[in-house]
Amino acid sequence: MLKLVRILLSPLAIIFSFIIKVRNSFFDKNIFKVSKVDAKVISVGNLTVGGSGKTPAVMMLAKTLQSQNIKIGLLSRGYGRKSYGYVYVSNGKEILSSVDESGDEMYFMSDELKVPTAVAERRVDGAKRFIRDSHVDAIILDDAFQHRWIHRDLDVVVIDQRFLLKTGRIEQKMLPQGLMREPFSSLERADVIIINRKFSVKEEIPEKLKKYFVNKQVFTGFYIEEGIYDVKTHHSFDMKEFQGQKSLVVCGIANPDSVLKVLEKNNIDVTNKMIFTDHKNYNLREVQNIRKKFYDTNSYSVLTTQKDAVKLNKFSKELDDIDIYYLKIELKLDEHEKFNQLILKSIN
Repeated sequence: MLKLVRILLSPLAIIFSFIIKVRNSFFDKNIFKVSKVDAKVISVGNLTVGGSGKTPAVMMLAKTLQSQNIKIGLLSRGYGRKSYGYVYVSNGKEILSSVDESGDEMYFMSDELKVPTAVAERRVDGAKRFIRDSHVDAIILDDAFQHRWIHRDLDVVVIDQRFLLKTGRIEQKMLPQGLMREPFSSLERADVIIINRKFSVKEEIPEKLKKYFVNKQVFTGFYIEEGIYDVKTHHSFDMKEFQGQKSLVVCGIANPDSVLKVLEKNNIDVTNKMIFTDHKNYNLREVQNIRKKFYDTNSYSVLTTQKDAVKLNKFSKELDDIDIYYLKIELKLDEHEKFNQLILKSIN
């Protein structure tokens, strides 16, 4: 059935591909004008919809620039938020909006990084207002590879290694038939490419795709698990403390396989799980279902992600009698020092 649907969607994919090609040519020929703002701009994006590891890459970049005393801010469209227009999420000291207004990713990054953050659909106008509000010297644009209206000093593209290996499969077709927002040829305008192997071993780029990576700064990234944290207190625990215990895994991200894989690798039971769609906005009924599943399975705790934790925390009253923890991961690079030097060179 799914195969039939994808075949039926192929004409739409051809139309979408044509639109993207024309749009990109308009930018390349300066028919569509790109605007500069009064700050250095680094874009972090991808070629596909969801699951490449873009958010950990943004956080890694922000920490790198923070360590050099560069006043950095994050700007995103705030996918999944219930607000519109420009929202100043955090001034770097306190969070000024709710998770509903900012979106899950920007909310937890604001809390984690303690840097100024904002969301806006219109990135140029949003960046100008954000600079006035926060006085940042540099901005990391989250999910902005396709948002070409704003000038960037560095374009970073994150690609899931597992996706790269699917050559010839339907996933590497253009939307809505496949998962690609742009063809691989668009990597021509990328300055840096991070191939994110997550928790897998490093693989060679498929021969068919190697031509798109020639003369590019290509880095390999991987995840490390920092530990498991209490949602209410943010107290950290070693992964070993959850071994042998029956937990209920609750997950609403694009690729939950990575989370399940690292838990299994650490001998944590993931038999009981509730998998939701990416950027899931939980409602009371779903929270009640989580409660029911928790008690029906005699689980010891609920294990979730950082993105899900900030949304489940809104139901602290309903989940007060349940211990909830989130897995914290961090992106590392095989040539981290070389990458840092490249980033700082683009800023300075």
